[in-house]
Amino acid sequence: MKKISFAKMSGAGNDFILFDRRFNPDMELHPAVIKKLCNRRTGIGADGILIISDFPGYDFMMEYFNSDGSTGSLCGNGARCAIRYAHLSGRINNATTNFISNNVQYAGEILDADNVKFYLSEPKNFKYNFKIKTFNQLVSSSFVDTGSPHVVIKLGDVLQNVQIPNSFYQDLDDFPVVQYGREIRNSKDFAPSGTNVNFIKIVDNKIFIRTYERGVEDETLACGTGSTAAAIISYVNDKLKPPITVVTKSGNELIIDFKVEDQHIRNLSLTGPAEITFTGEFYSSLYFNNSEK
Repeated sequence: MKKISFAKMSGAGNDFILFDRRFNPDMELHPAVIKKLCNRRTGIGADGILIISDFPGYDFMMEYFNSDGSTGSLCGNGARCAIRYAHLSGRINNATTNFISNNVQYAGEILDADNVKFYLSEPKNFKYNFKIKTFNQLVSSSFVDTGSPHVVIKLGDVLQNVQIPNSFYQDLDDFPVVQYGREIRNSKDFAPSGTNVNFIKIVDNKIFIRTYERGVEDETLACGTGSTAAAIISYVNDKLKPPITVVTKSGNELIIDFKVEDQHIRNLSLTGPAEITFTGEFYSSLYFNNSEK
């Protein structure tokens, strides 16, 4: 029986199954297979899947798939995990790298044994302080596309507008992220492809964040592009100065840094931990069959 090898990786708690095409050259992933692999009860379990391939002129190519089987847009923590793996697999000969994902060139850097820096493209489609309807209330929110679309909502703005007993979610840890996030993610305002939704609270110039991710259709322990969106929006709305520390649901911290030149965000980077948590292999017959194409 054919065996498939994989690495399980974590980027600040955002977890991925990574396949290396050097070891699995003929593997084909179809949506049904991705769902099975990412299922946390009957599969390996993950927020998404990364595939690393050799690519001419670059250190590697990264493909990303959401756990629901859909093709993902940019995944910041996934990119940092891919950089870590590429370094460990010998694809990167020094601390810096250039790679391809979704036909876009990106760069990254290995900082030390724990931290990886990923450079994002310039964010776009800003929209500040607009009202969004959720549970029959209007809540102030902001939006930016950091490679993936993100709504950012301050917890205080929800408390002012949504009429649920305050004792239910005075603290961000108690806030019903899935309940509110799912409704906003599927709002007609963001049709047809939807949006990711981030709820934040700023304490001592740090952003505490919880994120509902489309494609996972649940809260994740961290979201790189979401943390980046929260930092940029908080720079504009709350005057936070980069580098900005974002504390994720996992408790890990992500650092977002950038410069502002001529009203453009430049040198945007996302830094944080990325590691292989374990490696393994499985028989292909467990998840792959000809009917799932």
